[in-house]
Amino acid sequence: MTTKKIICVIGTRPEAIKMAPVIMALKEQKWASIYVLATAQHREMLDQMLALFNIKPNFDLNIMRPNQSLSNLTSKLMDDLDNILRAGAYDLVLAQGDTTSTFASALAAFYLHIPFYHIEAGLRSGNIRHPFPEEINRLLVTQLAALHFAPTLSNKNNLMAAGISENSIYVTGNTVIDALRYISKQPIQNNLHFDKDKRLILVTSHRRENFGKPFQEICTALRKLAAEFDDIEFLFPVHPNPNVTKIAYQELGEIPQIHLTRPLDYNIFVHVLNQSYLVLTDSGGIQEEAPALGKPVLILRETTERTEIIEAGVGKLVPLNADDIFSYTAELLRSKEKYNNMVKTILPYGDGTAAQKIVNVIKDVYFL
Repeated sequence: MTTKKIICVIGTRPEAIKMAPVIMALKEQKWASIYVLATAQHREMLDQMLALFNIKPNFDLNIMRPNQSLSNLTSKLMDDLDNILRAGAYDLVLAQGDTTSTFASALAAFYLHIPFYHIEAGLRSGNIRHPFPEEINRLLVTQLAALHFAPTLSNKNNLMAAGISENSIYVTGNTVIDALRYISKQPIQNNLHFDKDKRLILVTSHRRENFGKPFQEICTALRKLAAEFDDIEFLFPVHPNPNVTKIAYQELGEIPQIHLTRPLDYNIFVHVLNQSYLVLTDSGGIQEEAPALGKPVLILRETTERTEIIEAGVGKLVPLNADDIFSYTAELLRSKEKYNNMVKTILPYGDGTAAQKIVNVIKDVYFL
């Protein structure tokens, strides 16, 4: 059996979380020679994740610079990826999701006639500006990929509606559930302690389209909620982007009920998510993780590509103004009935075996 050289591209913390189960599963295969390329689109946060899963990159582009434009980021990625792919004679490029790193790796592979397989394919918000630039990245990567690993049947249908052959689409579930189950079994050292008499609300916000006024509205709503309810507390792991950090600490840093922290290691984050009463987030990954743990999600975005959780009633889109964020959250805090209607442990993203399904498909393509 011929060994195949596979290079896995990772740029951000969420990509590391979702790629880790695939990389670990591939490394168990005698027919696969695995190389990991980190673009370091999120430097510190990416390093946390790689260490947690004991993944050591073969290449580290360390790509990010202060105030870097998307155009500059893309062109730098393309140049570096082209050089590495040309030198390595790889059989396959594998990447996940919808970041600029994913798009650049797909395009670089396409130019060099190297097959590109896309993990987490077929997600669509229906608005190319929301999320930005992720939605346009997805649309472009779909046209460049040779195989598409779709988390759900809905994602598969999106791909087929775009003219993608059904023969190139595989419904696998989402590898985030694999990662969640793996991490849940690991021992942790947790220095975060919360008041057992208070309901914990987990908050995250980092999306580019929420910078500026939308993020100010989120902060205003959190201040109003803290003033209105004395039986709640917030944990807000603050993204290191200055567009988030500066405003978060200015607006929320002096409020005792609101605990601002640096981004949490994923094992600690999963532990906190398990303890949470509900979640306010603009993150895509958390929309997948929270329902798997039975946690209601208020989505701080205009649109979502994770429509499955809306349809299941465990997630709600919240208009990005302080009054609506306050009222949607307050409703769940005041009404046990409405809260209980959203507390369902659902698994629309699979049973934690997505990585093995992906590996099986790759093996079948090359050896059957």
